[in-house]
Amino acid sequence: MALMITDECINCDVCEPECPNEAIYLGKEIYEIDPNRCTECVGHFDEPQCVQVCPVACIPVNPQFVEDRETLMQKFRRLQTEAQQAQAAAAASKSAG
Repeated sequence: MALMITDECINCDVCEPECPNEAIYLGKEIYEIDPNRCTECVGHFDEPQCVQVCPVACIPVNPQFVEDRETLMQKFRRLQTEAQQAQAAAAASKSAG
């Protein structure tokens, strides 16, 4: 289940840096969560860190992206692999140039 930020968001900026998957970003009016990157912190923490720090409790489960824990773990693994590949490509590019 990916999370979402409701329009009750006060743009306090505390959730974005807490996201280990960089799924939270500032949208047109409020912060938003990319459901393709949100794992509810599965693989990183026991509980979603954005929910823990949100002062107005405006981060519920996104009903359009209901996923079980195993699916979230698979997404975590995919994101980790993509990050490692990006780091390897950056290192190769740096050493070639």
